[in-house]
Amino acid sequence: MLKIDVLTLFPKMLDGFVTESIVGRALREQLFSLQVRNLRDWAEGPHYQVDDRPFGGGAGMVLQFDVLSHAIKSLRKEKTHVVYLCPDGMPLTMKKVRELTQKEHVVLVSGHYESVDERFREQYVDEEISIGDYVLTNGTLPAAVVIDAMVRCLPGALGDEQSLEQDSFRDGLLSFPQYTRPKEHEGKGVPSILFSGDHAAIAKWRLEQQIKRTIRRRPDLIFN
Repeated sequence: MLKIDVLTLFPKMLDGFVTESIVGRALREQLFSLQVRNLRDWAEGPHYQVDDRPFGGGAGMVLQFDVLSHAIKSLRKEKTHVVYLCPDGMPLTMKKVRELTQKEHVVLVSGHYESVDERFREQYVDEEISIGDYVLTNGTLPAAVVIDAMVRCLPGALGDEQSLEQDSFRDGLLSFPQYTRPKEHEGKGVPSILFSGDHAAIAKWRLEQQIKRTIRRRPDLIFN
């Protein structure tokens, strides 16, 4: 069973997330395990300080190497994979998500302030992941994004396993258009091919739509 630990300064940010929807159901059915850890539990001193000013000057604070290393040492097992969530990491992709679900134990480290001490990144982090080209207050929400994507890939997590096959990026393409009732509304109808009963023709149409949508919206997925 996949085991996930989240190391964060804001564990309460995940309270609702871990009880709702697919993630909550997968947890209740013990398809994976999740522990949210407060980084301050490994801090020392009267104020449980976890950050300090950067050497060389500059704005902001940096998470301390010793606090982070103590935390990872206490959580790391033989096959633990440590992921640091940060804006300058490698982009999160479905390929990477599927790779992570094959790990036995994943520790997601949520950054905060300006960054973490570079020595921690060099010595304890196995890979660094970014969920997009923007900056958030901390890495807890990115951790939730990674967890949600991973859980969807776990056997039994989805009520209909075919849903996973139809997801965007499954085959390097965006998803095809979907329609449901009513058949017509405000002058807009549904493509007639979807009522043909010809499953091969529908599959062909959907693939064509995927290719067109991907070229229009994400040409980098095809032409890179």
